[in-house]
This record gives sequence, structure tokens and C-alpha cells, in this order.
Amino acid sequence: MFRRTFWFTTGVAAGVWATTKVNRKIKQLTPEHLAVTAANKAIEAGGRLKDRAVDFALEVRDNMARREAELGDALGLNAPVDRELPAPRSYAVIENRNTPKYVEGPAHKPTHPTHPTYPYNRNEDH
Repeated sequence: MFRRTFWFTTGVAAGVWATTKVNRKIKQLTPEHLAVTAANKAIEAGGRLKDRAVDFALEVRDNMARREAELGDALGLNAPVDRELPAPRSYAVIENRNTPKYVEGPAHKPTHPTHPTYPYNRNEDH
């Protein structure tokens, strides 16, 4: 009698366990559950991707700042300024020949009648 009770109880427990497992699998395979699972996995993957992108952007920013400092040191931009020296001057690469410094004076007065600015004042020349 004890054996029969043992095996009966074991069978009932195995049946309950198997039924529970099958019901869980059936619920996991419903379209609603599959959609929720897919959405959750997509959200997790997006979060991981965002974290990696943020880490990458921060790493790029740090490396860019370090490289700018290296270039500044190499070009002397980060050197301390000596207060005794005058400020650097900027020069034009191409001089403007139309400035009064080049136009004034008798040497630059057009002498040929076909020149566009000849004469400045006809009464002065004759």
C-alpha cells in the first residue's frame, strides 16, 4: 500500500509539473507575448547601442582635446606670452596698389591721352 501511494503521488506531481511547463510554453508562444518579448529585447539592444555610442563620443572628444593640446604645444600656441615683446603684427599678403600711398605724386600721373584717368583736370595740364 505504501508503494502504491508513493507512485501515485509521484505520478500526480509529474503530471502537475508537466502541465505547468506546457502551459508556460504555450503562453510564451502567443502573438502578444512574442510581441512584448521582441519589444523588450529591442529596447535593451537600443539602450546598449546608445551607451556604446555615448562612450564612443566621449572617447573621441577626449582624444580630440588631447590632440589639440599636442598640436598647440608643437606650434607654440600654448607657450606663455612674454610681456616685454611687442604684439605680433599682421601684414597683407598682397598690397593694395589703389591706396593713396601709391596713387599720389607726379610720377603716377597718367601722361597718355588714352589712359582712363587722363587728365585729372585738363585746365591744370595746359
